[in-house]
Amino acid sequence: MMKRLLKITGICLAVLLLILFLAPFLFKGKIVQIVKQQINDRLTAKVDFGDLDLSFFRHFPRVSLALSDLRVTGTGVFEGDTLAAVKDIDVAVDLMSVIRGSNMTIHSILLDQPRIHLMVMKDGQANYLITKPDTTAKAGGEGGGGAFKMELQRYTIRDGYLSYDDAGGDIHTTVAHLDHSGSGDFTADLFTLSTDTKAGAVSFSYGGVPYLNDNAVNIGADIQVDAKAMKFGWRTDGVTVNALQLSSDGSFQLVNDSTYAMDIRFKMPSAEFKNLLSLVPSIYKKDFGAIKTRGQAALEGSVKGTYSPSQIPAYHVRMEVKDGFFQYPDLPQAVQNINLQLQVDNPDGITDHTVVDLRQGHLEMAGAPFDFRLLLKNPMTSRYIDAAAKGKLDLSRVTQLVKLEPGTLLKGIVDADVQVRGSVVAAQKQQLEGFFAAGTIALADLGYRSKAYSDGVEIHKAMLRWNPANVALSEMSGKVQQTNFSAEGSLSNLLGYALKSGTLGGVLTVKADKIDLNKWMPADSAAAGATAASAPGAASGTAGSGQRGVFLVPANIDFTLNAAVDQVHYDKTDYNNVTGVLLVKDETVTLKDIRMQALDGTIAMSGSYSTKENKTNPAISFSYDVQKLEVQKTFNAFNTVQKLAPIGKFISGTLSSSLTVKGNLGKDLKPELNSLTGGGNLEILQGLIGHFPPLDKIASTLNVSELKEVALQDIRNSFEFANGKVLVKPFHVKVKDIDMQVGGMHGIDESIDYAINMKLPRSLLGGAGNALINNLASQAASKGVNISPGETVNLDLRLGGTLTNPQLKTDLKGAAGNMADALKQQAVSFAQAKADSAKRVLKDTVAALKAQALGAAKDELARRLAGRGGDSAKGAASAGDTAAPAADLGKKAAEAGKGLIKGLFGKKKTDTVKH
Repeated sequence: MMKRLLKITGICLAVLLLILFLAPFLFKGKIVQIVKQQINDRLTAKVDFGDLDLSFFRHFPRVSLALSDLRVTGTGVFEGDTLAAVKDIDVAVDLMSVIRGSNMTIHSILLDQPRIHLMVMKDGQANYLITKPDTTAKAGGEGGGGAFKMELQRYTIRDGYLSYDDAGGDIHTTVAHLDHSGSGDFTADLFTLSTDTKAGAVSFSYGGVPYLNDNAVNIGADIQVDAKAMKFGWRTDGVTVNALQLSSDGSFQLVNDSTYAMDIRFKMPSAEFKNLLSLVPSIYKKDFGAIKTRGQAALEGSVKGTYSPSQIPAYHVRMEVKDGFFQYPDLPQAVQNINLQLQVDNPDGITDHTVVDLRQGHLEMAGAPFDFRLLLKNPMTSRYIDAAAKGKLDLSRVTQLVKLEPGTLLKGIVDADVQVRGSVVAAQKQQLEGFFAAGTIALADLGYRSKAYSDGVEIHKAMLRWNPANVALSEMSGKVQQTNFSAEGSLSNLLGYALKSGTLGGVLTVKADKIDLNKWMPADSAAAGATAASAPGAASGTAGSGQRGVFLVPANIDFTLNAAVDQVHYDKTDYNNVTGVLLVKDETVTLKDIRMQALDGTIAMSGSYSTKENKTNPAISFSYDVQKLEVQKTFNAFNTVQKLAPIGKFISGTLSSSLTVKGNLGKDLKPELNSLTGGGNLEILQGLIGHFPPLDKIASTLNVSELKEVALQDIRNSFEFANGKVLVKPFHVKVKDIDMQVGGMHGIDESIDYAINMKLPRSLLGGAGNALINNLASQAASKGVNISPGETVNLDLRLGGTLTNPQLKTDLKGAAGNMADALKQQAVSFAQAKADSAKRVLKDTVAALKAQALGAAKDELARRLAGRGGDSAKGAASAGDTAAPAADLGKKAAEAGKGLIKGLFGKKKTDTVKH
């Protein structure tokens, strides 16, 4: 009996193991179907994954569901951009929920190497808004069938990467090498969530100011969760940023979808200056453990109050350094006597009531003292400022104080003695009695070079003189990108512009010897994409990489630049003795009276480049007047000429031309040829055309060898172009005794449609040519048209097909439709193409302006809310403020975490979590 029992038990175990082995294969199809259905039902993005694997052994007795190579890409304006990519996802699922098939109960989740890229464009469009409206909810709040049940006990993120770019709010964040885990009873109303977070490199900037730069961050905290009240409290000493340890306690509550109550405090328990010094990345990364330090430091802060669409909480930050000192043991100089007192206070959440008070700043570098202070009040209205800086810095000694990257050169003297005091708004309005400014900043032998910037930059000398009206720039000379330059002029509202208030004005006169624009231009989308692909967790695609090639003209700039450059090199062409005026205003660069010598001739031009109406496809408008340029050099220098005048490839000689053109550039800064409209005239002064397929076709058909290579002299024509079509108005060409009138249309796709009226001496025709003429006369006679070709034959020729594969139709004049009728029909077709182009441009412009108007309205609303309306809002408007309010920062952070928090803690065990 015992043997039989053991045998039966063994068989049962074997069968059970066989079932556990085979079950993943049996249920895999159902699981894949459920996963894909859930994704497609909830997301508008494109989702793909490499493989889905099931296992009963990895998390026995639960089923392990593993996804590999998950990739989520955007649609619409974010088409092709990667929102998220995860190498592996491992989910522990209840076995019975898999068998039932209608619901899956999740117990734990592991994300291995997730790469998440969040983007918000300036018009407010966000790539992470990809969920479809929930249509499964039933009355009484019950979830629909097929939803995921949440019995999550633990979640883990391993080696993650997160980037967040908000163009409108000017917020940029990256978190690299992120390891995070959390565990707790998510099904309970009250429980403790134990979390552990480590990030190798955290960077955060707001308003162009970097607050964190590749800082290592560790956070360990037990969070008390009240799931019913959606309230979270904590007390921890386990927050470290580089070597700085912070203690924190407080609470955070989601009152409703748009309102949050918070009471957060933090402080630096240690008084060691070294811990605070670790926040400086260049110091922390270079033998920080061996640095000699002394001195005391303090850091504390709080955030308390309510955040909602109409208010932000009050906040307070205080930082102090006393008698700070640091020195690398193998460097000869020290930075010492560092004293700093900084306090930022906002007592009631009204942004305009914020006070930034840097009452003392002092340090000595290699024994040379440098003092500075800053008081800023009413940042949304009058922007009262009281600031000063005095001291001399020898930058060459920095390498004796701080370890820089190998190959880095830093040198020069900065000598500053500047004071400013008063209302920035008064300075903008030139109310000089309300604003005081005086002093100088002198630069001498300034230089910087690194491995990444091998050409470096040098300022031989420069003098900035401050007064209440402006800042005068004089004696400036230097070298950048191998260009030697000098400049002088003045800048207005420099301080206001630095505080994001009003427009920076200026008039500068610049002279340079040689500028290589190939080094100055932004990388094209392909190069940018390759660079981005090499970055950790880099995204790819249109909206992300394509925009890297577009130069956005700043909105708050009003500059007049009088320029004279000995030589400008662009692409493969040199332009000599370049002079003219460049205006930067209203998001537009305008060129006036630009003159230069190039391509063996002279060029005069005016025009504009604007990103005001379209940020991704800049508008251009130019007029040219060129004299005596070499045809082949001109053709090879400009890809636009190659498309608009492909005949240039077959012409040698000189030309003069005038041209006006309007249109748009693509994201690679190359013209979008279908968007170009304009016209002009072209004069071939002297030249030769040969090996031109359409002429070869005519020559071979008529058996006239004189047409294979044609000498050109004083050929004049005019043309228009729109929507990818070029209309060439009739012009005369004479080849020996052959007289031709030519007109027609061609496209940038190399299609051709030309009509030619030719007077051809019969004596030039060979046997095959005469036979053709006689045959054409016979065909005309059969149609009742009697034509007797004389010594001069009048021919109507129609050229169609393409430039490289032309098709020719021949008729005797009067035997069929004439040239005037053909050109009239072409003019009608071109007019329609021109109208279609105008409609498309208008449609694109209106769409771009609507998006920008919406973004501007959002900015204005946020600004008024931050100032609580009333006088504050009016003051901000009068000051021309464009700065994003501090409330934006809290809003972005709150929105980013709201969905996850509510998803994890907002439901009981029997509820469903809607994704």
